[in-house]
Amino acid sequence: MLELYSKDLQLTTTQPIVMGILNATPNSFYNKGRGNDINGLLHTAETMLHDGVTILDVGGASSKPGEPIIDPEEEVKRVLPIITALSQRYPQLWISVDTYNATVAKAAVEAGAAIVNDISAGAIDPLMLPTVAALKVPYIAMHMQGTPATMQLQPQYTHIIAEVKHHLRQVCDHCTQAGIDQVILDPGFGFGKTVAHNYELLTNLGVLATLGKPILAGLSRKSMVCKPLKISPENALNGTTALNMVALMNGATILRVHDVKEAMQAVTLFCYMQ
Repeated sequence: MLELYSKDLQLTTTQPIVMGILNATPNSFYNKGRGNDINGLLHTAETMLHDGVTILDVGGASSKPGEPIIDPEEEVKRVLPIITALSQRYPQLWISVDTYNATVAKAAVEAGAAIVNDISAGAIDPLMLPTVAALKVPYIAMHMQGTPATMQLQPQYTHIIAEVKHHLRQVCDHCTQAGIDQVILDPGFGFGKTVAHNYELLTNLGVLATLGKPILAGLSRKSMVCKPLKISPENALNGTTALNMVALMNGATILRVHDVKEAMQAVTLFCYMQ
Protein backbone atom coordinates (compact mmCIF):
# COMPACT_ATOMS: atom_id res chain seq x y z
CA MET A 1 0.00 0.00 0.00
CA LEU A 2 1.17 3.52 -0.83
CA GLU A 3 0.18 6.33 1.52
CA LEU A 4 1.18 9.95 0.92
CA TYR A 5 0.01 13.17 2.50
CA SER A 6 1.00 16.75 1.72
CA LYS A 7 -0.75 20.02 2.43
CA ASP A 8 -4.46 19.31 1.84
CA LEU A 9 -3.77 16.23 -0.29
CA GLN A 10 -3.91 12.60 0.76
CA LEU A 11 -3.28 9.52 -1.35
CA THR A 12 -3.92 5.93 -0.32
CA THR A 13 -3.72 3.17 -2.89
CA THR A 14 -3.04 -0.54 -2.99
CA GLN A 15 -1.85 -0.55 -6.59
CA PRO A 16 1.15 1.06 -8.33
CA ILE A 17 0.79 4.58 -9.68
CA VAL A 18 2.21 6.53 -12.60
CA MET A 19 4.18 9.78 -12.47
CA GLY A 20 4.21 11.80 -15.68
CA ILE A 21 7.29 13.78 -16.74
CA LEU A 22 6.87 17.46 -17.63
CA ASN A 23 10.18 18.91 -18.78
CA ALA A 24 10.17 22.72 -18.53
CA THR A 25 13.63 22.84 -20.06
CA PRO A 26 14.86 23.15 -23.65
CA ASN A 27 17.63 20.53 -23.45
CA SER A 28 16.27 17.28 -22.02
CA PHE A 29 17.20 14.07 -23.84
CA TYR A 30 13.55 13.49 -24.80
CA ASN A 31 11.31 16.51 -24.73
CA LYS A 32 9.02 16.37 -27.78
CA GLY A 33 10.12 19.92 -28.51
CA ARG A 34 8.01 21.65 -25.88
CA GLY A 35 10.69 23.17 -23.65
CA ASN A 36 9.22 25.74 -21.35
CA ASP A 37 6.18 26.60 -23.52
CA ILE A 38 3.33 26.88 -21.01
CA ASN A 39 0.56 26.04 -23.48
CA GLY A 40 2.39 22.96 -24.69
CA LEU A 41 3.11 21.79 -21.16
CA LEU A 42 -0.50 22.35 -20.07
CA HIS A 43 -1.74 20.39 -23.08
CA THR A 44 0.61 17.55 -22.19
CA ALA A 45 -0.56 17.68 -18.57
CA GLU A 46 -4.21 17.48 -19.65
CA THR A 47 -3.46 14.45 -21.82
CA MET A 48 -1.62 12.74 -18.96
CA LEU A 49 -4.50 13.42 -16.57
CA HIS A 50 -6.94 11.95 -19.08
CA ASP A 51 -4.70 8.89 -19.37
CA GLY A 52 -4.70 8.28 -15.60
CA VAL A 53 -1.58 9.94 -14.19
CA THR A 54 -1.42 10.39 -10.41
CA ILE A 55 1.60 12.71 -10.09
CA LEU A 56 3.02 15.26 -12.53
CA ASP A 57 6.77 15.78 -12.13
CA VAL A 58 7.90 19.23 -13.29
CA GLY A 59 11.62 19.75 -13.89
CA GLY A 60 13.57 22.80 -15.00
CA ALA A 61 17.11 21.40 -15.12
CA SER A 62 18.15 18.66 -17.49
CA SER A 63 19.99 15.82 -15.77
CA LYS A 64 21.10 13.99 -18.90
CA PRO A 65 24.74 12.82 -18.88
CA GLY A 66 27.23 15.67 -19.20
CA GLU A 67 24.89 18.44 -18.09
CA PRO A 68 26.32 21.03 -15.67
CA ILE A 69 24.52 22.26 -12.56
CA ILE A 70 22.37 25.24 -13.53
CA ASP A 71 21.66 28.46 -11.65
CA PRO A 72 18.70 28.10 -9.23
CA GLU A 73 17.23 31.41 -10.41
CA GLU A 74 17.03 30.12 -13.97
CA GLU A 75 15.47 26.90 -12.73
CA VAL A 76 12.84 28.83 -10.76
CA LYS A 77 11.96 30.87 -13.87
CA ARG A 78 11.35 27.65 -15.77
CA VAL A 79 9.28 25.67 -13.26
CA LEU A 80 7.22 28.23 -11.36
CA PRO A 81 4.93 29.32 -14.21
CA ILE A 82 3.84 25.77 -15.03
CA ILE A 83 3.53 24.71 -11.38
CA THR A 84 1.45 27.79 -10.62
CA ALA A 85 -0.77 27.22 -13.65
CA LEU A 86 -1.27 23.54 -12.85
CA SER A 87 -2.05 24.13 -9.18
CA GLN A 88 -4.60 26.82 -10.06
CA ARG A 89 -6.26 24.73 -12.75
CA TYR A 90 -6.14 21.42 -10.83
CA PRO A 91 -6.05 22.19 -7.07
CA GLN A 92 -6.29 18.49 -6.13
CA LEU A 93 -3.46 17.41 -8.43
CA TRP A 94 -0.27 15.94 -6.98
CA ILE A 95 2.58 18.00 -8.44
CA SER A 96 6.20 17.08 -7.89
CA VAL A 97 9.18 19.36 -8.49
CA ASP A 98 12.24 17.65 -9.92
CA THR A 99 15.14 19.65 -8.47
CA TYR A 100 18.39 19.34 -6.54
CA ASN A 101 18.25 22.95 -5.29
CA ALA A 102 16.64 23.76 -1.94
CA THR A 103 15.64 27.27 -3.02
CA VAL A 104 13.84 25.86 -6.04
CA ALA A 105 12.13 23.23 -3.90
CA LYS A 106 10.87 25.87 -1.46
CA ALA A 107 9.61 28.19 -4.21
CA ALA A 108 7.92 25.31 -6.03
CA VAL A 109 6.11 24.02 -2.94
CA GLU A 110 4.96 27.54 -2.12
CA ALA A 111 3.61 27.75 -5.69
CA GLY A 112 1.67 24.50 -5.41
CA ALA A 113 4.02 21.51 -5.64
CA ALA A 114 3.38 18.76 -3.09
CA ILE A 115 6.46 16.52 -3.52
CA VAL A 116 10.19 17.18 -3.92
CA ASN A 117 12.06 14.83 -6.28
CA ASP A 118 15.83 15.14 -5.82
CA ILE A 119 18.20 13.20 -8.06
CA SER A 120 21.07 13.91 -5.67
CA ALA A 121 19.33 12.82 -2.44
CA GLY A 122 20.64 15.96 -0.77
CA ALA A 123 24.24 15.60 -1.95
CA ILE A 124 24.29 18.65 -4.24
CA ASP A 125 22.61 21.13 -1.90
CA PRO A 126 23.23 20.58 1.84
CA LEU A 127 20.16 22.69 2.62
CA MET A 128 17.81 20.32 0.77
CA LEU A 129 16.99 17.90 3.59
CA PRO A 130 16.26 20.54 6.27
CA THR A 131 14.26 22.50 3.70
CA VAL A 132 12.10 19.50 2.78
CA ALA A 133 11.63 18.70 6.47
CA ALA A 134 10.39 22.24 7.10
CA LEU A 135 8.08 22.06 4.08
CA LYS A 136 6.55 18.80 5.40
CA VAL A 137 6.17 17.19 1.98
CA PRO A 138 7.14 13.74 0.67
CA TYR A 139 10.70 13.42 -0.61
CA ILE A 140 11.94 11.28 -3.48
CA ALA A 141 15.63 10.47 -3.00
CA MET A 142 17.65 8.93 -5.82
CA HIS A 143 20.95 7.09 -5.99
CA MET A 144 23.49 8.71 -8.31
CA GLN A 145 27.19 8.06 -8.64
CA GLY A 146 28.80 11.47 -9.20
CA THR A 147 26.87 14.38 -10.73
CA PRO A 148 25.07 14.68 -14.09
CA ALA A 149 28.26 16.18 -15.51
CA THR A 150 30.43 13.23 -14.41
CA MET A 151 28.12 10.28 -13.74
CA GLN A 152 28.67 8.41 -17.02
CA LEU A 153 32.45 8.72 -17.03
CA GLN A 154 33.23 5.04 -16.50
CA PRO A 155 30.93 4.28 -13.53
CA GLN A 156 32.26 1.39 -11.45
CA TYR A 157 30.93 -0.77 -8.62
CA THR A 158 32.22 -3.82 -6.80
CA HIS A 159 28.75 -5.06 -5.85
CA ILE A 160 26.19 -2.66 -7.27
CA ILE A 161 23.12 -4.00 -5.47
CA ALA A 162 24.80 -3.93 -2.06
CA GLU A 163 26.32 -0.49 -2.72
CA VAL A 164 23.09 1.11 -3.93
CA LYS A 165 21.15 -0.42 -1.04
CA HIS A 166 23.75 0.80 1.47
CA HIS A 167 23.63 4.31 0.04
CA LEU A 168 19.84 4.43 0.07
CA ARG A 169 19.76 3.12 3.65
CA GLN A 170 22.08 5.96 4.64
CA VAL A 171 19.82 8.41 2.81
CA CYS A 172 16.84 7.12 4.78
CA ASP A 173 18.77 7.64 8.01
CA HIS A 174 19.73 11.18 7.00
CA CYS A 175 16.13 11.97 6.10
CA THR A 176 14.92 10.66 9.47
CA GLN A 177 17.54 12.73 11.29
CA ALA A 178 16.46 15.81 9.34
CA GLY A 179 12.80 15.24 10.21
CA ILE A 180 11.47 14.02 6.85
CA ASP A 181 8.63 11.57 7.49
CA GLN A 182 7.82 10.39 3.96
CA VAL A 183 10.61 9.06 1.75
CA ILE A 184 10.38 7.38 -1.66
CA LEU A 185 13.52 5.71 -3.03
CA ASP A 186 14.72 5.78 -6.62
CA PRO A 187 17.61 3.45 -7.61
CA GLY A 188 18.63 5.93 -10.31
CA PHE A 189 18.57 3.98 -13.55
CA GLY A 190 21.05 5.62 -15.90
CA PHE A 191 22.60 7.86 -13.25
CA GLY A 192 26.18 6.69 -12.89
CA LYS A 193 25.48 3.20 -14.22
CA THR A 194 26.33 1.20 -17.31
CA VAL A 195 23.61 -0.67 -19.19
CA ALA A 196 24.72 -3.86 -17.42
CA HIS A 197 24.48 -2.10 -14.03
CA ASN A 198 20.97 -0.92 -14.87
CA TYR A 199 19.75 -4.42 -15.69
CA GLU A 200 21.30 -5.87 -12.57
CA LEU A 201 19.45 -3.24 -10.55
CA LEU A 202 16.19 -3.91 -12.37
CA THR A 203 16.28 -7.65 -11.81
CA ASN A 204 17.13 -7.15 -8.13
CA LEU A 205 14.74 -4.29 -7.41
CA GLY A 206 13.07 -6.36 -4.71
CA VAL A 207 16.25 -6.18 -2.64
CA LEU A 208 15.84 -2.41 -2.40
CA ALA A 209 12.19 -2.78 -1.46
CA THR A 210 13.33 -4.50 1.75
CA LEU A 211 14.33 -1.03 2.99
CA GLY A 212 10.61 -0.56 3.65
CA LYS A 213 10.09 2.48 1.41
CA PRO A 214 8.13 2.85 -1.84
CA ILE A 215 10.33 2.35 -4.90
CA LEU A 216 10.18 4.63 -7.93
CA ALA A 217 11.41 3.27 -11.27
CA GLY A 218 12.41 5.80 -13.91
CA LEU A 219 13.20 3.79 -17.03
CA SER A 220 11.42 5.83 -19.65
CA ARG A 221 13.23 5.92 -23.02
CA LYS A 222 16.66 5.72 -21.36
CA SER A 223 19.86 4.25 -22.77
CA MET A 224 19.18 0.89 -21.12
CA VAL A 225 16.30 0.60 -23.59
CA CYS A 226 17.95 2.31 -26.55
CA LYS A 227 21.41 0.74 -26.57
CA PRO A 228 20.44 -2.96 -26.59
CA LEU A 229 17.79 -2.30 -29.24
CA LYS A 230 19.98 0.13 -31.23
CA ILE A 231 17.23 2.73 -31.37
CA SER A 232 16.73 6.39 -30.45
CA PRO A 233 14.66 7.63 -27.49
CA GLU A 234 11.93 8.55 -29.97
CA ASN A 235 11.52 4.86 -30.84
CA ALA A 236 11.86 3.48 -27.31
CA LEU A 237 8.24 3.40 -26.14
CA ASN A 238 7.70 -0.33 -26.65
CA GLY A 239 10.94 -1.25 -24.89
CA THR A 240 10.10 1.14 -22.05
CA THR A 241 6.72 -0.49 -21.55
CA ALA A 242 8.30 -3.93 -21.44
CA LEU A 243 10.78 -2.85 -18.76
CA ASN A 244 8.07 -1.05 -16.79
CA MET A 245 6.27 -4.37 -16.43
CA VAL A 246 9.50 -5.98 -15.20
CA ALA A 247 9.88 -3.16 -12.66
CA LEU A 248 6.32 -3.68 -11.42
CA MET A 249 6.88 -7.43 -11.07
CA ASN A 250 10.02 -6.72 -9.02
CA GLY A 251 8.35 -4.36 -6.57
CA ALA A 252 8.19 -0.87 -8.09
CA THR A 253 5.42 1.28 -6.62
CA ILE A 254 5.74 4.31 -8.92
CA LEU A 255 6.56 4.40 -12.64
CA ARG A 256 8.04 7.71 -13.81
CA VAL A 257 7.33 8.01 -17.54
CA HIS A 258 6.94 10.22 -20.57
CA ASP A 259 4.02 8.12 -21.87
CA VAL A 260 1.27 7.74 -19.29
CA LYS A 261 -1.31 5.76 -21.27
CA GLU A 262 1.04 2.88 -21.98
CA ALA A 263 2.37 2.85 -18.41
CA MET A 264 -1.18 2.74 -17.06
CA GLN A 265 -1.90 -0.21 -19.33
CA ALA A 266 1.10 -2.00 -17.84
CA VAL A 267 -0.19 -1.23 -14.32
CA THR A 268 -3.67 -2.50 -15.20
CA LEU A 269 -2.35 -5.77 -16.60
CA PHE A 270 0.01 -6.18 -13.66
CA CYS A 271 -2.90 -5.80 -11.25
CA TYR A 272 -4.84 -8.48 -13.14
CA MET A 273 -1.97 -10.85 -12.39
CA GLN A 274 -2.21 -10.33 -8.63
